Amino acid sequence: MHSATTLLDAVVRHVDATGFRAHGVHVRTADDTAEHHWTPDVRRQVHSVAKAVCVLATGIAADDGLVDVDEPIAATLPGTALGEGVDAVTLRHLLTMTSGIDMPWSPTEMTDWPDLAAEFLRRPSRGRVFQYANASTYTAMRVLAERVGDVGTFVSRRLFAPLGIEDLAWQRCPNGYVVAGEGLAMRTEELARIGRLVRDRGVVDGQRIVGARWCDAMHGDWVEREGTGPGYERYAMAGWDGPGRLWRLHGAHGQMLLFDQPDAAQPDAAEPDAAHPDAAQPGTVVTVTADDHFGADALAAFVADELARQDPRR
Repeated sequence: MHSATTLLDAVVRHVDATGFRAHGVHVRTADDTAEHHWTPDVRRQVHSVAKAVCVLATGIAADDGLVDVDEPIAATLPGTALGEGVDAVTLRHLLTMTSGIDMPWSPTEMTDWPDLAAEFLRRPSRGRVFQYANASTYTAMRVLAERVGDVGTFVSRRLFAPLGIEDLAWQRCPNGYVVAGEGLAMRTEELARIGRLVRDRGVVDGQRIVGARWCDAMHGDWVEREGTGPGYERYAMAGWDGPGRLWRLHGAHGQMLLFDQPDAAQPDAAEPDAAHPDAAQPGTVVTVTADDHFGADALAAFVADELARQDPRR
């Protein structure tokens, strides 16, 4: 059985040996934690890991009865010009990248159009086809804003504050909306708090912040992809399957939350309590911040292999 320290030590040795440009690594196994930093733990962009924050925000709103992720978004955006087939697109489709709307990423996409969401929605849908796009998450948060008001304010109050994360600003588009799929800067330790919340299925220190089903949705009901490399073959709500027995939240340049946890299909697997004393203990989550886009997959694979070596029971 591994501990947070034994796993961290192995990761640190690997990083030092390979030259992976890590900023920090945080390991949590059950309630045991360990961390190491190569650079000061300041707030840095977590890139697409922000998509998981968007899923959690949507889940909190859905728990409140403010949104239905399976309702066509056209009902929330009356009067918006929609491309062919877009009238059937839902928030779930936007968050799982299955709207079928083709919108290639551009580093200037927030300023390429007067309104990115309007441009995205006016394009035709090809049905439930996977197409990874920041514009999809951005549009989802525009829909959410119609129900909760400013998404940045909502997230600060309902998600970050209970986690003890303060004064976190979300980058805005020229129209004043959060950019959604990116634009959040967090310290390694702050990002690890998001990882703990997701691993523990929406509960931190006995307080439920979001329903378990939204954390489970990040690594369940996978959308299968074809013609991709290992680790990119299945996508859920913000989460990628793999490598190995892991699943992950993965942002550009090596920002990762790597989860080794029981199957989400087991209702009590990650929530042991007095009523279920024999339930499995929560799994491990490894948080990585880095500036090494092309080395990230190899580091994730090492973590998967090392977990299998140190803790082969699963």
